[in-house]
Order: sequence, then C-alpha cells, then structure tokens
Amino acid sequence: MTADSDLPVRQFGWWDMWADPDNDPREAGGDDFSGERATLVRFLRDQRLTLQMKCAGLDAAGMARRSVPPSDLSLLGLLRHMTDVERSWFRAVLAGQDIRPLYRTSDDRDGAFTGAVADPDVVDEAWQNWRAAVAFAEQFTDEAADLDVAGSYDDGVHSGPMPLRRVLVHMIEEYARHNGHADLIRERIDGRIGQ
Repeated sequence: MTADSDLPVRQFGWWDMWADPDNDPREAGGDDFSGERATLVRFLRDQRLTLQMKCAGLDAAGMARRSVPPSDLSLLGLLRHMTDVERSWFRAVLAGQDIRPLYRTSDDRDGAFTGAVADPDVVDEAWQNWRAAVAFAEQFTDEAADLDVAGSYDDGVHSGPMPLRRVLVHMIEEYARHNGHADLIRERIDGRIGQ
C-alpha cells in the first residue's frame, strides 16, 4: 500500500475541469447534433478525443503505469484494448473482413493490458494502430448508406445481423466506461483531474 504522502497532488487544468472550454478539442466540432447519425458520430468522436486527452503529455512510463494492484489497467492497455474493439466491430463485424485482434490471443486474452509495457516503440505502435482503426471506422460510417447497414455477428452466444446504429451506440458506451477508468488512472499518475 502506498502512503498518502506518496500520492500526486490533485490538479485541475481549468477551474474544476480537465481543459479550458475554449481549448477543448471536443468543442471544436461545433454543435452538430442534427439528426441521428450526426449525433451518434459526434458523441463517439468526443469519447475518442477524451481518451486522447487522458493520455496527452505522458511518456512511455506514464502510459504503461498500472492503476492499482492487482489490476493490470493502464492507459496504454486501454488504448490497445480500444484498438482491438474498433477493429473487431468495424472491420470484422460490419465490413466482414477476416482479421485477428492485434493484442488479444488465445493464450493471453488480456494481451492488450499484459503487453502494455513502458517502451516508446510499443506506445508509438499503439497510437498508430488506434489511429488507423479509428480512420477505418470513420470512413465506414461516413460511407454507409444509412444506420441500418448491418454486418454479421456471432460471438458463440449471440448471433445475427448487427446494424451500424447499434455498433455506434455500443462504441460510445465502451469508450465512456473506459474513459472513467482513464480518469482514475491519470489522477493516480500525476493528479490531473478529468471531465
């Protein structure tokens, strides 16, 4: 157990928030909430930006730092996990591509987290993979005729068509949940409080 005196001092970027609203990249997209697709795309974009903000300014050691024992959660692990999630839903399910996860294996189902080590090359590769996965997802969503475009889903328990609408809602939920983890991990690293 760590003594309280060893913990970072809690700090805010602007008043009681992570970032000054005038410099918050999530606000740069304007108020594009006109229609279902624009609303879902905007909320997902903002959740993706939030993960980037939680990781901003950290070196490889900070990105790989574990939350608290015995957890293997780290910001780098979350980034790698979300890369596999993006690829799974958009490439495998919706686009029907035959891909494998980049980090999870049959021998190490938590490979996104266990392989999240304090190596700058590992961090750089994780960012490149995540950006490529997001770019594919954004292009797929932009080019889809409508939100009812569906892929085939079968996880061994549930199967059937999986529409883009449901994937977008799921991705917003997935990022929101993990951004909550990222808030606590970042606060543990350097005291930075998020929103």
